[in-house]
Amino acid sequence: MRNVTFRQLQIFVEASQAQSFARAAERLHISPAAVSFQIRQIEGLSGFSLFERIGKKVSLTDAGGALLAYARTALQALTDADQAMSALRGAGGGRISIGAISTAKYLVPHMLARFQRTYPAVAIHLRDGNRREIAEALGRGEIDLAVMGRPAESADLLATPFAAHPSVIIAAPDHPWTTAPEMVPAVLAGERFIAREDGSGTRGLLDTMCRDAGFAPRVAMTTSSNETIKQAVMAGMGIALISRHTIVLELALGLVRTLPVAGFPLMRQWFVGHRRAMPLLPVHTRLRTFLLDQGQDVIEALERRYGRGARDGG
Repeated sequence: MRNVTFRQLQIFVEASQAQSFARAAERLHISPAAVSFQIRQIEGLSGFSLFERIGKKVSLTDAGGALLAYARTALQALTDADQAMSALRGAGGGRISIGAISTAKYLVPHMLARFQRTYPAVAIHLRDGNRREIAEALGRGEIDLAVMGRPAESADLLATPFAAHPSVIIAAPDHPWTTAPEMVPAVLAGERFIAREDGSGTRGLLDTMCRDAGFAPRVAMTTSSNETIKQAVMAGMGIALISRHTIVLELALGLVRTLPVAGFPLMRQWFVGHRRAMPLLPVHTRLRTFLLDQGQDVIEALERRYGRGARDGG
Protein backbone atom coordinates (compact mmCIF):
# COMPACT_ATOMS: atom_id res chain seq x y z
CA MET A 1 0.00 0.00 0.00
CA ARG A 2 3.00 2.32 0.30
CA ASN A 3 2.87 3.14 -3.40
CA VAL A 4 -0.79 4.21 -3.45
CA THR A 5 -1.07 7.82 -4.61
CA PHE A 6 -3.09 10.69 -3.18
CA ARG A 7 -5.19 10.77 -6.37
CA GLN A 8 -5.94 7.07 -6.12
CA LEU A 9 -7.18 7.51 -2.56
CA GLN A 10 -9.39 10.39 -3.71
CA ILE A 11 -10.90 8.20 -6.44
CA PHE A 12 -11.40 5.28 -4.04
CA VAL A 13 -13.18 7.44 -1.43
CA GLU A 14 -15.37 9.11 -4.06
CA ALA A 15 -16.34 5.74 -5.56
CA SER A 16 -17.22 4.37 -2.12
CA GLN A 17 -19.45 7.37 -1.39
CA ALA A 18 -21.13 7.38 -4.80
CA GLN A 19 -21.50 3.57 -4.93
CA SER A 20 -20.98 3.95 -8.65
CA PHE A 21 -17.86 4.28 -10.75
CA ALA A 22 -19.82 6.32 -13.32
CA ARG A 23 -21.07 8.84 -10.74
CA ALA A 24 -17.61 9.04 -9.19
CA ALA A 25 -16.19 9.78 -12.63
CA GLU A 26 -18.70 12.62 -13.14
CA ARG A 27 -17.80 14.22 -9.80
CA LEU A 28 -14.07 13.93 -10.47
CA HIS A 29 -14.35 14.98 -14.14
CA ILE A 30 -12.62 11.86 -15.44
CA SER A 31 -13.84 8.85 -17.40
CA PRO A 32 -15.42 5.75 -15.80
CA ALA A 33 -12.62 3.72 -17.36
CA ALA A 34 -10.07 5.84 -15.50
CA VAL A 35 -11.89 5.20 -12.21
CA SER A 36 -11.94 1.45 -12.86
CA PHE A 37 -8.25 1.46 -13.79
CA GLN A 38 -7.20 3.29 -10.62
CA ILE A 39 -9.34 1.01 -8.42
CA ARG A 40 -7.69 -2.04 -10.03
CA GLN A 41 -4.30 -0.48 -9.30
CA ILE A 42 -5.15 -0.11 -5.61
CA GLU A 43 -6.54 -3.66 -5.50
CA GLY A 44 -3.31 -4.93 -7.02
CA LEU A 45 -1.23 -3.10 -4.43
CA SER A 46 -3.40 -4.22 -1.50
CA GLY A 47 -3.96 -7.78 -2.64
CA PHE A 48 -7.71 -7.55 -1.96
CA SER A 49 -10.86 -6.89 -3.92
CA LEU A 50 -12.23 -3.59 -2.63
CA PHE A 51 -15.63 -3.51 -4.33
CA GLU A 52 -18.37 -5.96 -5.18
CA ARG A 53 -19.94 -5.09 -8.51
CA ILE A 54 -23.70 -5.67 -8.91
CA GLY A 55 -24.93 -4.23 -12.19
CA LYS A 56 -24.04 -0.54 -12.30
CA LYS A 57 -23.73 -0.26 -8.52
CA VAL A 58 -20.74 -1.15 -6.39
CA SER A 59 -20.45 -1.78 -2.68
CA LEU A 60 -17.42 -2.08 -0.44
CA THR A 61 -16.06 -5.46 0.56
CA ASP A 62 -14.82 -5.97 4.11
CA ALA A 63 -11.32 -5.06 2.90
CA GLY A 64 -12.68 -1.96 1.18
CA GLY A 65 -14.46 -0.87 4.34
CA ALA A 66 -11.27 -1.27 6.35
CA LEU A 67 -9.28 0.74 3.82
CA LEU A 68 -11.90 3.52 3.65
CA ALA A 69 -11.31 4.66 7.23
CA TYR A 70 -7.57 4.97 6.65
CA ALA A 71 -8.04 6.64 3.27
CA ARG A 72 -10.26 9.33 4.81
CA THR A 73 -7.74 9.89 7.58
CA ALA A 74 -4.89 10.24 5.09
CA LEU A 75 -6.81 12.69 2.89
CA GLN A 76 -7.89 14.74 5.91
CA ALA A 77 -4.31 14.87 7.18
CA LEU A 78 -3.12 16.24 3.84
CA THR A 79 -5.94 18.81 3.83
CA ASP A 80 -4.98 19.88 7.36
CA ALA A 81 -1.33 20.17 6.32
CA ASP A 82 -2.31 22.37 3.38
CA GLN A 83 -4.32 24.66 5.66
CA ALA A 84 -1.44 24.83 8.14
CA MET A 85 0.94 25.91 5.39
CA SER A 86 -1.55 28.55 4.23
CA ALA A 87 -1.84 29.86 7.78
CA LEU A 88 1.95 30.11 8.09
CA ARG A 89 2.01 32.18 4.90
CA GLY A 90 -0.23 34.68 6.70
CA ALA A 91 -3.00 34.40 4.13
CA GLY A 92 -5.65 35.08 6.78
CA GLY A 93 -7.85 32.52 5.06
CA GLY A 94 -8.17 28.78 5.13
CA ARG A 95 -11.04 26.32 5.09
CA ILE A 96 -13.30 25.12 7.90
CA SER A 97 -15.73 22.24 7.88
CA ILE A 98 -18.21 22.71 10.73
CA GLY A 99 -21.04 20.44 11.77
CA ALA A 100 -24.23 21.61 13.46
CA ILE A 101 -27.00 19.52 14.96
CA SER A 102 -30.30 20.12 13.19
CA THR A 103 -31.59 22.50 15.86
CA ALA A 104 -28.41 24.62 15.73
CA LYS A 105 -28.81 25.36 12.02
CA TYR A 106 -31.21 28.16 12.99
CA LEU A 107 -28.34 29.92 14.77
CA VAL A 108 -25.05 28.83 13.25
CA PRO A 109 -25.43 30.61 9.86
CA HIS A 110 -25.90 33.92 11.71
CA MET A 111 -22.76 33.24 13.74
CA LEU A 112 -20.79 32.33 10.62
CA ALA A 113 -22.00 35.46 8.84
CA ARG A 114 -20.64 37.64 11.64
CA PHE A 115 -17.40 35.62 11.72
CA GLN A 116 -16.86 36.09 7.98
CA ARG A 117 -17.27 39.84 8.28
CA THR A 118 -13.99 39.73 10.21
CA TYR A 119 -12.40 36.88 8.22
CA PRO A 120 -13.84 37.18 4.69
CA ALA A 121 -11.15 34.97 3.14
CA VAL A 122 -12.14 31.90 5.18
CA ALA A 123 -14.12 29.31 3.20
CA ILE A 124 -16.71 27.44 5.27
CA HIS A 125 -18.50 24.17 4.68
CA LEU A 126 -21.54 23.66 6.96
CA ARG A 127 -22.98 20.20 7.51
CA ASP A 128 -26.09 19.49 9.59
CA GLY A 129 -27.51 16.30 11.05
CA ASN A 130 -28.82 14.89 14.29
CA ARG A 131 -26.66 14.51 17.39
CA ARG A 132 -25.51 11.00 16.51
CA GLU A 133 -24.65 11.87 12.90
CA ILE A 134 -22.62 14.95 13.83
CA ALA A 135 -20.75 13.11 16.59
CA GLU A 136 -19.85 10.31 14.16
CA ALA A 137 -18.72 12.77 11.48
CA LEU A 138 -16.51 14.53 14.03
CA GLY A 139 -15.02 11.23 15.15
CA ARG A 140 -14.22 10.26 11.55
CA GLY A 141 -12.50 13.58 10.94
CA GLU A 142 -15.03 14.69 8.32
CA ILE A 143 -15.64 17.97 10.17
CA ASP A 144 -13.26 20.14 12.16
CA LEU A 145 -15.65 21.64 14.70
CA ALA A 146 -19.17 20.82 15.82
CA VAL A 147 -21.93 22.89 17.41
CA MET A 148 -24.08 20.59 19.51
CA GLY A 149 -26.31 20.39 22.53
CA ARG A 150 -25.49 17.68 25.06
CA PRO A 151 -22.04 16.45 24.01
CA ALA A 152 -21.60 12.83 23.04
CA GLU A 153 -19.70 10.78 25.60
CA SER A 154 -16.26 10.28 24.10
CA ALA A 155 -12.74 10.41 25.49
CA ASP A 156 -11.60 11.96 22.19
CA LEU A 157 -14.10 14.86 22.30
CA LEU A 158 -13.38 18.20 23.90
CA ALA A 159 -16.60 20.23 24.15
CA THR A 160 -16.89 23.70 25.70
CA PRO A 161 -20.19 25.53 26.45
CA PHE A 162 -20.68 28.95 24.86
CA ALA A 163 -24.38 29.88 25.05
CA ALA A 164 -27.62 29.13 26.88
CA HIS A 165 -30.07 26.78 25.13
CA PRO A 166 -33.70 26.85 26.35
CA SER A 167 -36.34 24.31 25.33
CA VAL A 168 -40.11 24.82 25.68
CA ILE A 169 -43.41 23.04 25.13
CA ILE A 170 -45.38 24.54 22.24
CA ALA A 171 -48.96 24.18 21.06
CA ALA A 172 -51.27 25.70 18.46
CA PRO A 173 -52.49 29.22 19.36
CA ASP A 174 -56.02 27.98 20.07
CA HIS A 175 -54.93 25.22 22.44
CA PRO A 176 -56.89 25.73 25.70
CA TRP A 177 -53.80 25.43 27.88
CA THR A 178 -51.97 28.40 26.36
CA THR A 179 -53.86 30.69 28.78
CA ALA A 180 -53.96 28.25 31.73
CA PRO A 181 -52.17 28.78 35.05
CA GLU A 182 -48.82 27.09 35.51
CA MET A 183 -49.17 23.30 35.21
CA VAL A 184 -47.09 20.40 36.48
CA PRO A 185 -45.47 18.31 33.70
CA ALA A 186 -47.57 15.25 34.61
CA VAL A 187 -50.63 17.02 33.14
CA LEU A 188 -49.08 16.49 29.70
CA ALA A 189 -49.55 12.71 29.98
CA GLY A 190 -52.86 12.92 28.11
CA GLU A 191 -51.48 15.00 25.24
CA ARG A 192 -50.28 13.79 21.85
CA PHE A 193 -46.66 14.68 21.09
CA ILE A 194 -44.95 15.49 17.81
CA ALA A 195 -41.45 14.19 18.48
CA ARG A 196 -37.98 14.19 16.97
CA GLU A 197 -36.41 10.92 15.86
CA ASP A 198 -34.41 8.59 18.11
CA GLY A 199 -30.78 9.70 18.29
CA SER A 200 -31.56 13.41 18.43
CA GLY A 201 -30.80 15.43 21.54
CA THR A 202 -34.33 16.85 21.61
CA ARG A 203 -35.88 13.37 21.63
CA GLY A 204 -33.60 12.35 24.47
CA LEU A 205 -34.67 15.44 26.42
CA LEU A 206 -38.38 14.68 25.82
CA ASP A 207 -38.01 11.07 26.97
CA THR A 208 -36.16 12.18 30.11
CA MET A 209 -38.72 14.88 30.92
CA CYS A 210 -41.64 12.48 30.57
CA ARG A 211 -39.92 9.73 32.53
CA ASP A 212 -39.18 12.14 35.38
CA ALA A 213 -42.85 13.20 35.35
CA GLY A 214 -43.99 9.57 35.57
CA PHE A 215 -45.39 8.89 32.12
CA ALA A 216 -44.41 7.77 28.63
CA PRO A 217 -45.18 10.27 25.85
CA ARG A 218 -48.03 9.50 23.48
CA VAL A 219 -46.19 10.09 20.19
CA ALA A 220 -48.55 11.00 17.37
CA MET A 221 -45.80 11.52 14.82
CA THR A 222 -42.02 11.24 14.65
CA THR A 223 -39.91 13.34 12.28
CA SER A 224 -36.31 14.40 11.81
CA SER A 225 -37.38 17.93 10.81
CA ASN A 226 -37.99 20.81 13.21
CA GLU A 227 -39.92 22.52 10.40
CA THR A 228 -42.29 19.57 10.15
CA ILE A 229 -42.76 19.61 13.93
CA LYS A 230 -43.74 23.27 13.84
CA GLN A 231 -46.18 22.76 10.98
CA ALA A 232 -47.78 19.76 12.72
CA VAL A 233 -48.21 21.76 15.94
CA MET A 234 -49.74 24.66 14.02
CA ALA A 235 -52.13 22.20 12.38
CA GLY A 236 -53.29 20.97 15.80
CA MET A 237 -51.85 17.44 15.58
CA GLY A 238 -50.32 17.72 19.02
CA ILE A 239 -47.84 19.52 21.23
CA ALA A 240 -44.05 19.39 21.06
CA LEU A 241 -40.91 19.90 23.06
CA ILE A 242 -38.62 22.07 20.96
CA SER A 243 -35.68 24.43 21.24
CA ARG A 244 -36.92 28.00 21.67
CA HIS A 245 -34.20 29.06 19.25
CA THR A 246 -36.04 27.29 16.41
CA ILE A 247 -39.35 29.12 16.91
CA VAL A 248 -38.34 32.77 17.28
CA LEU A 249 -40.21 33.82 14.13
CA GLU A 250 -43.27 31.64 14.83
CA LEU A 251 -43.62 33.08 18.33
CA ALA A 252 -43.31 36.62 17.00
CA LEU A 253 -46.04 35.98 14.43
CA GLY A 254 -48.33 34.20 16.89
CA LEU A 255 -48.26 30.95 14.93
CA VAL A 256 -47.45 28.88 18.01
CA ARG A 257 -47.63 29.53 21.76
CA THR A 258 -45.65 28.17 24.67
CA LEU A 259 -47.46 26.22 27.40
CA PRO A 260 -47.01 27.37 31.03
CA VAL A 261 -45.39 24.18 32.36
CA ALA A 262 -43.56 24.28 35.69
CA GLY A 263 -39.81 23.95 35.32
CA PHE A 264 -39.78 25.34 31.78
CA PRO A 265 -37.95 26.46 29.85
CA LEU A 266 -35.58 23.55 30.31
CA MET A 267 -32.14 25.11 30.24
CA ARG A 268 -29.29 23.39 28.48
CA GLN A 269 -26.22 24.81 26.79
CA TRP A 270 -24.75 25.03 23.34
CA PHE A 271 -21.29 23.49 23.02
CA VAL A 272 -18.52 23.77 20.45
CA GLY A 273 -16.56 20.55 20.17
CA HIS A 274 -13.50 19.17 18.43
CA ARG A 275 -11.27 16.08 18.58
CA ARG A 276 -8.61 16.04 21.26
CA ALA A 277 -6.40 13.87 19.07
CA MET A 278 -6.22 16.42 16.25
CA PRO A 279 -4.68 19.80 17.13
CA LEU A 280 -6.70 22.72 15.83
CA LEU A 281 -5.25 24.74 12.99
CA PRO A 282 -5.14 28.53 13.44
CA VAL A 283 -8.27 29.08 11.33
CA HIS A 284 -10.20 26.53 13.41
CA THR A 285 -9.02 28.16 16.63
CA ARG A 286 -10.20 31.55 15.38
CA LEU A 287 -13.73 30.25 14.80
CA ARG A 288 -13.83 28.35 18.10
CA THR A 289 -12.69 31.47 19.97
CA PHE A 290 -15.28 33.55 18.13
CA LEU A 291 -18.09 31.20 19.17
CA LEU A 292 -16.96 31.23 22.79
CA ASP A 293 -16.70 35.03 22.84
CA GLN A 294 -19.64 36.09 20.67
CA GLY A 295 -22.02 33.14 20.26
CA GLN A 296 -24.35 34.26 23.04
CA ASP A 297 -24.34 37.82 21.69
CA VAL A 298 -25.45 36.61 18.26
CA ILE A 299 -28.37 34.70 19.78
CA GLU A 300 -29.48 37.70 21.84
CA ALA A 301 -29.25 39.93 18.78
CA LEU A 302 -31.55 37.55 16.88
CA GLU A 303 -34.12 37.66 19.68
CA ARG A 304 -34.00 41.47 19.78
CA ARG A 305 -34.47 41.59 16.02
CA TYR A 306 -37.79 39.78 16.27
CA GLY A 307 -38.96 41.91 19.17
CA ARG A 308 -40.62 41.30 22.48
CA GLY A 309 -43.19 38.96 20.97
CA ALA A 310 -40.46 36.45 20.19
CA ARG A 311 -39.42 36.37 23.82
CA ASP A 312 -42.75 36.03 25.56
CA GLY A 313 -44.81 34.12 22.98
CA GLY A 314 -46.89 37.04 21.77
